[in-house]
Amino acid sequence: TLLALGLAAPAAAAQAPAPIEVSPDGPVRTLAAAIALADTGARITVRPGTYREPTIVVDRPLEIVGVGFPVLDGEGQRQIMTVTADDVTVRGLAFRGVGSSYVEDRAAIRIVDARRCVVEGNRFDDTFFGVYLAQVDGCRVAGNDLRGSGTRESNTGNGIHLWTSRDVVIEGNRVRGHRDGIYLEFARATEVIDNESEGNLRYGLHFMYADSCRYRRNRFAGNSAGVAVMYAREVEMTDNRFERNWGPSAYGLLLKDIADARLAGNTFLGNSTALLADGTDRLVVDGNTFAGNGWAVRLRASAQDARFTGNDFLDNSFDVSTNSRQSQATFAGNHWDAYRGHDLDRDGVGDVPFRPVRLFSLLVERYPPTLALLRSLIVDLLDAAERVLPVLTPEAVLDSSPAMRRVT
Repeated sequence: TLLALGLAAPAAAAQAPAPIEVSPDGPVRTLAAAIALADTGARITVRPGTYREPTIVVDRPLEIVGVGFPVLDGEGQRQIMTVTADDVTVRGLAFRGVGSSYVEDRAAIRIVDARRCVVEGNRFDDTFFGVYLAQVDGCRVAGNDLRGSGTRESNTGNGIHLWTSRDVVIEGNRVRGHRDGIYLEFARATEVIDNESEGNLRYGLHFMYADSCRYRRNRFAGNSAGVAVMYAREVEMTDNRFERNWGPSAYGLLLKDIADARLAGNTFLGNSTALLADGTDRLVVDGNTFAGNGWAVRLRASAQDARFTGNDFLDNSFDVSTNSRQSQATFAGNHWDAYRGHDLDRDGVGDVPFRPVRLFSLLVERYPPTLALLRSLIVDLLDAAERVLPVLTPEAVLDSSPAMRRVT
């Protein structure tokens, strides 16, 4: 038995695919040539240099690893790499110069109809689309740095683009200067974790028809319109930061026509509108911080059965706004810095309910130009009168147990 094991080990080692090295002055000088020579499962090492070659097609399981971030240059004319095989890993490469196109979705790296692929630790500069995944299963995009150079939405693509895929992990990437930082459509069971999406021309994160997905510990900052979640079910967003998404049509997070979503432990800081809920069903908002926003929460009449518990509302111009007197939202146990009630029994809960919808916010909803009066004395008088004798603000929107201290 020992003899058989001793013979088996050298035989297994002999069957391992031979590694291949690519270098500017070596026997193999292009990545395409290395792929043509490689056996299934081989490791290709790419040495420092700049490689300009037609679109590279990876059609078999391989590990492609760069040393010192060798550059694959599309010269502003073409897609750089297309992966059509399962079990491909691409790591440590620098992609640049894809070039804009109005007739095709060019990408630095496109993975199509593949499983268990990994795109990790790469750099993307001056690309149209960065990483484009279509009809993939079980892939991972992690630790990449993507810098777009578009000046308009029409002349740049998305940083990380996912279409008709499932069980994908997008983790620890940094995306800037693209149309949408991260885009998902017709995705299922996907996780977006620990990414930073900042300064993109439209959305930091944009997803539609993406069910049963989770988004954790991401930072979305300074994007033109913030984050948009549309036409999805069973969405969970926890411990994310939505910061400085500021402008006349900007928001930290837009929820549009979604069901069974949960927001927990998120921070909304300095957004024009922190959270806009339109056409939502059974929305749960628990343990979040809304601080320094224009509008903290804007509820449309189409938001049904929303529940806000244990959130902090601090230094917002408007804590809650709605365009309906028959709101279906429930508020309980939130902390409001605008609350002026007392806690005589010292149980940490205010003795009287709090109505977070200001009268002036209703006027602004109907007549937006009146926002110019926000800091005027007449607005303070209107709000004071409404607190004493509420007749116009929605009766259904009140926190029956406001927390006296911060809860997050």
